[in-house]
Amino acid sequence: MNIHEYQAKEIFRKYGVAVPNGRVAFSVDEAVEAAKELEGDIKVVKAQIHAGGRGKAGGVKLAKNLDEVRTYAEDLLGKTLVTHQTGPEGKEVKRLYIEEGCDIQKEYYVGVVLDRATNRVVMMASEEGGTEIEEVAAKTPEKIFKEVIDPVTGLTPFQARRLAFNINIPKELVGKAVKFMMSLYQVFVEKDCSIAEINPLVTTGDGEVLALDAKLNFDDNALYRQKDVLEYRDLDEEDPKEVEASKYDLSYISLDGNIGCMVNGAGLAMATMDIIKHYGGEPANFLDVGGGATTEKVTEAFKIILSDSNVKGILVNIFGGIMKCDVIAEGVVEATKQVGLNIPLVVRLEGTNVDLGKKILDESGLNITSADSMADAAEKIVSLVK
Repeated sequence: MNIHEYQAKEIFRKYGVAVPNGRVAFSVDEAVEAAKELEGDIKVVKAQIHAGGRGKAGGVKLAKNLDEVRTYAEDLLGKTLVTHQTGPEGKEVKRLYIEEGCDIQKEYYVGVVLDRATNRVVMMASEEGGTEIEEVAAKTPEKIFKEVIDPVTGLTPFQARRLAFNINIPKELVGKAVKFMMSLYQVFVEKDCSIAEINPLVTTGDGEVLALDAKLNFDDNALYRQKDVLEYRDLDEEDPKEVEASKYDLSYISLDGNIGCMVNGAGLAMATMDIIKHYGGEPANFLDVGGGATTEKVTEAFKIILSDSNVKGILVNIFGGIMKCDVIAEGVVEATKQVGLNIPLVVRLEGTNVDLGKKILDESGLNITSADSMADAAEKIVSLVK
């Protein structure tokens, strides 16, 4: 789950991670009022969307007076911001963050991530702040420094100090940088984050070390124990189909293709998408109905797939272990009756109650194409949508 920058900074404040003062605004008047409450001559007007690259896309403006705050707020609110992370369709700006400007001396990068290679949490830092870290990794990887963190001891002060020295934090600010990194790691662990990223981290003319931007992603599987984090969820920033899928505990991710997929098990779902591409097709989604799906769950999964106007055909690929083939078949039939199906549907069933499942489909009177194997199913659906 993602949250907005201003929400991440609210969490940071609670943990002692230093951030500039700021206020959220949902209207132009609120933006001006927020600016009045803040100190300093310069205010920063920031578009709040779940995507990076806002500055390059014109979503971050420096205002020298209240009139400029009003002008920038009018310009940004309701605007569709297109960044390298939003895709060409962009995202509409529905809220702004008004923040005090600061005297930036130098920009840095600090991030905490899960490293699959070491199976540990890793803190990364670079003096190339304000630049996409992927870009730094590609062009000057030697400028990225990492500390692998032992889960028993957590991030130690000497590791944080080593990072601070490696990225050339001024000597007089190393102590503040160490405190900053220790607090950031605490946020990552205690809030069940999957990513905690500060880009840029800045040192200021008055001797502060601040998070000028903030990105926090959270592990969906831990949200049951992070009720305060869950309250930050902004459904307007999420794909409506993915939001609907989450209500029924379905793992759904929208893609750009035209062949809808309904599969049980993430591994089989990935293999199904691969084999569709192998035969020249393009999957429209990843959808795992899980091992204990009910007829209702399958029906809702079907509705979600069909709500995508790009879908020109559907492939159902089920290997019934815990999941029974007859339950899938009943769900497919029920969904087809409820929604109405005027596109090709190919179904491949194997495993528990497969004969009963096939019988339900055959006797449904619906236009369903059966397949004997994954390859057969993929070939059939690709040929039917062409």
